[in-house]
Amino acid sequence: MSNIIAMIANVSVPDLELAIPLYQRIAGIDTVKRFPYKNLKLANVGPFLLMEGSLDEHTPQAATVLVRSAEDVRSAIEEAGGVVLEGPSTVPNGIRVLLQHPDGAVFEYLQPVTA
Repeated sequence: MSNIIAMIANVSVPDLELAIPLYQRIAGIDTVKRFPYKNLKLANVGPFLLMEGSLDEHTPQAATVLVRSAEDVRSAIEEAGGVVLEGPSTVPNGIRVLLQHPDGAVFEYLQPVTA
């Protein structure tokens, strides 16, 4: 069984509430999970993570990857020569770790509380 559950596109938007209806329509869902993270307002809409607020204090990342085990990913990335940039830490929706792969790519890995 794959450790990866899903990939989530990170989208910076100027107004979260105005953006949500379009992303709900694109994803074909009604469910929206809103939550804060540091200085950001976030909304998970299907395969999209909408972010409102200044990203100046945050490390740019290619995507959020939902995984069954954040520890397994952290271990694999470090063994391959990558580095942990943040975490692992507990956030409202699970265990989060920000990792830089040996090739320089940066991904947020999230082990959801329900995984």
